[in-house]
Amino acid sequence: MSAAPTSAPSAQGASAASATRAQVAVGAGVLLTAAALAVGAIDIPSNAGYGGVGPNFLPWLVAAVLALCGVLLVWEALSGGFRAMDEPSGAAQANVPAFVWVSAGLLLNAALIAKLGFILSCALCYALAVQGLRRAAGQPHAGSPANWVKDVITGLLISGPVFWTFTKFLAINLPGLTETGWL
Repeated sequence: MSAAPTSAPSAQGASAASATRAQVAVGAGVLLTAAALAVGAIDIPSNAGYGGVGPNFLPWLVAAVLALCGVLLVWEALSGGFRAMDEPSGAAQANVPAFVWVSAGLLLNAALIAKLGFILSCALCYALAVQGLRRAAGQPHAGSPANWVKDVITGLLISGPVFWTFTKFLAINLPGLTETGWL
């Protein structure tokens, strides 16, 4: 009978050690991402532009902030674990069909952006991603024609102003459907 109480603390200890390893891995992943950004920033020229800031400033700033966050995450994991964490709220397993819908939206956007233009390909990406998220949430009638129409219109209302802002106000070329620059 004394075996049960001693196995419970060791099970808790193993669980805590596993959680600590996972938390350290998260911090290490952030540090690796910061290192990858820093390596990429090395190739960006540092010629100072307007205001004395060159094009490599932002990548270096992001890499430095990520490195700081990674160090803090590792330190917190090793000094008692992540604090004030909410309990996980998601499903116990991944929703593969929803993942496929969202992935299809992203992949089709990348494949079709040069042919359909920014606005239409991003609206398609939005509509497919929202379909995946609706299905993951278990919404009734997720695939109804009314929802598809609403999603496509919303995607157009989001991607249109983004396209026009980038092309007309910021002078950044994005692929358009026509040569006029308005679609």
